[in-house]
Amino acid sequence: MNNLTFFTEFILLGLSADHHIQALLFVLFLGIYLLTLMGNLTMILVIRGDSHLHIPMYFFLGYLSFLGICFSSVTMPKMLQNFLSQKKSISMWGCFTQSFFFLLFGCAEASLLSAMAYDRHAAICHPLLYTVVMNRPLCTAMVGAAWMMGFLNSLVNNLFIHKLHFCGSKIISHFCCELPSLFPLSCTEPTLNEFLLSGSSAFLGLLTLPLILFSYSRIISALLSIHSSEGRGKAFSTCSSHLTVVLLFYRTALFRYISPSSGSVLERVVSIRYSVITSLLNPIIYSLKNQEVKAALQRTLMQRMCSSEQGFSAWCSVREWGGGIFRNTWKGKKPF
Repeated sequence: MNNLTFFTEFILLGLSADHHIQALLFVLFLGIYLLTLMGNLTMILVIRGDSHLHIPMYFFLGYLSFLGICFSSVTMPKMLQNFLSQKKSISMWGCFTQSFFFLLFGCAEASLLSAMAYDRHAAICHPLLYTVVMNRPLCTAMVGAAWMMGFLNSLVNNLFIHKLHFCGSKIISHFCCELPSLFPLSCTEPTLNEFLLSGSSAFLGLLTLPLILFSYSRIISALLSIHSSEGRGKAFSTCSSHLTVVLLFYRTALFRYISPSSGSVLERVVSIRYSVITSLLNPIIYSLKNQEVKAALQRTLMQRMCSSEQGFSAWCSVREWGGGIFRNTWKGKKPF
């Protein structure tokens, strides 16, 4: 150990070493990042501003959009910087900080998706008791539990990473500081850390996946009991967006954190899919597949047009925004 050279920074290998490809990747991922921020921020503002969406489903969706912004912002700024810089370095403490928040937001999103599955189960299987079952204190507690799960999982794993000593090669075969990519660089035995990360990830999966599977098994049973194909289609449309997001996120995240790290290109592609692409697609999926969100977006846009200096006042005067058709059960309360 005395003959080994220790260092205080890492080099992120990134997605490509070709400067021309890096320039193209910078443009591509800058566009993805801006669209992610714009899409999720728009979703949050629409949910907060439209009283029709002050219900439990959109309460969770607002937090999912917030997590999407946080999750992508952990890695994307540094990735974009490295595309344009010659020295693609990150300090050791900066790397550990990035891994902490990356794991925190990822675990919180996994937990929140399970809470959203239970919400869809309550809405479809118990529609008359939906507002009673999914009351505001329960929704707040479920969101708080999601954040707590993410924090504890990340804290435990990142506390043990400080017990490792890094020497020799300081090149991370990745575009960010994910824990599985750091273990091969340790000159001390990382078996305990690998076991802890795989065990905590499996434990999180065992807590969240059964709730999702239980919820959707009950949802499918309820859908099969609906004789009308139109009614069945309307009921399924309320959970199809969430099911799509769950499949996108869980299939890749669990593969990455339970299987051993190899530093392959496939691992970087998998990480991009659940840390970058999922955050981009979440608002698109929910806005395209959800009629209430599309209607709220249209109302918001028309309200902006009607309040502009150019007018439309004569046309807007005959519009009734939201008029009495839908009554919010959480009247007078903001979703956040």
